[in-house]
Amino acid sequence: MNIRNFCIIAHIDHGKSTLADRMLEITWTLRKLDRGQVLDRMDIEQERGITIKLTPARMQRKGYELNLIDTPGHVDFQYEVSRSLAAVEGAILLIDASQGIQAQTLSTLYQAMDQGLEIIPVLNKIDLPAANPNRVATEIENVIWLPKEEIICVSGKTGENVELVLDAIIERIQDPETHKQNNPKKFSSLA
Repeated sequence: MNIRNFCIIAHIDHGKSTLADRMLEITWTLRKLDRGQVLDRMDIEQERGITIKLTPARMQRKGYELNLIDTPGHVDFQYEVSRSLAAVEGAILLIDASQGIQAQTLSTLYQAMDQGLEIIPVLNKIDLPAANPNRVATEIENVIWLPKEEIICVSGKTGENVELVLDAIIERIQDPETHKQNNPKKFSSLA
């Protein structure tokens, strides 16, 4: 099956919606627009720069259908995040290269891991002067036990290395049927 379903786990202001916008542009799902945060449709989301309600988006790349569920990053919208995690087979763990891991992100990450989701670690905002990808990559390796070699460094703002994230989604995340076979615990409560 050439389908990959994924969400993005990130703390508020770590660039989740900006990364989603670049993915939509790179896959030619949308042409480059002057207005950012395309998936944040509500006025308050645009005004405050935060995602409140999950939003799905479908992209095509290299013969694969990539289904993104854009999820909130704020702790007050945890129910929306849990709904997203239940509907996907993988998650991009997006961390700001200048701020590092946030506690709320860890909480969501552990939920994703409990559901058997494939985790793709991504450091964002590498274009910022305050970015310290080496320090944050070491932090990820020490706290979450994800190898540094698996971490992809990107700039959602400029689009640098976003293609690598799209390719990692295709290569690392299982198709829905394989994921279901390999994670019966996740689906046993639905039967």
